Amino acid sequence: MDTTTDKPALSPRQIAELYVDCWQRKDFADLRPYLAAHCEFTGVFGTASGPDEFLRGLNGMAAGTDTLEVRTRLADDSDVITWFDLGMGGAPATAVANWTHVDGGLITHVAVTFDPREILAARRQSGPYLAG
Repeated sequence: MDTTTDKPALSPRQIAELYVDCWQRKDFADLRPYLAAHCEFTGVFGTASGPDEFLRGLNGMAAGTDTLEVRTRLADDSDVITWFDLGMGGAPATAVANWTHVDGGLITHVAVTFDPREILAARRQSGPYLAG
């Protein structure tokens, strides 16, 4: 337990697992304590700075998520790559690479990359469901 914040001390891999678990549950309350005050997100659909923006973006993505299935996760002392299949808005599952950087037990940066064409096509057919 981290006595300065009363949150369990987690490894970068465990924090990345929590990130995905929260996304699948569409509830990020458990993740918030692991976001650095200066955390950054960069991805195909936008960027975010700080925990509030970061979580707003994740909540928007989670709201439109039908399925999220992890294929594999690779981790070292500060970086985690999670490769997963993301189903959104009825689109076929899209392969996603998510890089999470953890410093001092907190997420400082997440970068996500994927080919958004199928998701955007589904969005055009069914209406908006992504934040932003």
